[in-house]
Amino acid sequence: MITVNLHILLFSLQIHLCWITKYRYKVLKDQIGQRAKTLIRRICTEENVEIISGSISPDHVHLLVSIDPSLSISKLVKYLKGKTSRRLQMEFPELGKKYWEQHLWARGYFAVTVGNVTAKMIEEYINHHFEGKEHEDSFRVEQ
Repeated sequence: MITVNLHILLFSLQIHLCWITKYRYKVLKDQIGQRAKTLIRRICTEENVEIISGSISPDHVHLLVSIDPSLSISKLVKYLKGKTSRRLQMEFPELGKKYWEQHLWARGYFAVTVGNVTAKMIEEYINHHFEGKEHEDSFRVEQ
């Protein structure tokens, strides 16, 4: 008899990411903006990240992505900012002059989780398991 152990991962981790260019220079226009879009798509594909929506403005990037729980948000942003900065500055020498061949992106980023389930809905779901039972705090052990 052959036993197959299947591990099925179900997840829905949607993250809104935003980061800006250093000094808020409006450099993500025309060919540079298009190339940044291509690079971001490639990096996300390599990391098994689904881009749900996104926009590239002249001085910042917004992405709504779905990520695998094994990939940290900070690691994804590190890849996105690091790889795009390097490639864009190699391919567009005018960026090297503006940024003295340093970082294209400002330090930091904004990240927030999104989804169809609110914190209130989860709290009500958990409390439903304790209806009619006394409890002293918000983190309980079911009897």
